[in-house]
Amino acid sequence: MPEEAKWYVVHTYSGYENKVASNLEKTVENRQLRDLIQEIRVPTEKVTEIKDNKTREVERKIFPGYVIVKMVLNDDSWYVVRNIRGCTGFVGTTTKPVPLTDEEVAKLGVETKKIEVSYSVGDSIRIIDGPLEDFVGVVDKIDTEANCVRVTVSMFGRETPAELELGQVEPVI
Repeated sequence: MPEEAKWYVVHTYSGYENKVASNLEKTVENRQLRDLIQEIRVPTEKVTEIKDNKTREVERKIFPGYVIVKMVLNDDSWYVVRNIRGCTGFVGTTTKPVPLTDEEVAKLGVETKKIEVSYSVGDSIRIIDGPLEDFVGVVDKIDTEANCVRVTVSMFGRETPAELELGQVEPVI
């Protein structure tokens, strides 16, 4: 059974993140190492910058000097990543790179998990978590990307909208 790939953080020279990522991508393609080194990411975020009274959207690196790589760690994959020009090493102890935990991966947002819900717009749901627990409502909108659902709950004789996480509601059967 093949070992499961984990996310590792690779340290690079500042400003070389994209170069390291593209060189590593080329090496993986050329040597057919896709089964060992699966994904390479340079985490970025869109930021609105105001300069000289002009507003513009710029993409900024969240962690300058770092590239995140999903790989099966063995001597070959370690050697390939370690010898990419501009790479200074893995984050971890000097002898063994330390993979990111599932919580860290989730917080970084490097891996998007597709969420499937068992209810749809117009369905009756029961809230199973949070301050509105045990209330019953109707689904208005589902946003799987943002992990939220908007429901209308009848409270104090009036319809009240509430935004909840997808896991906080279940369909009424």
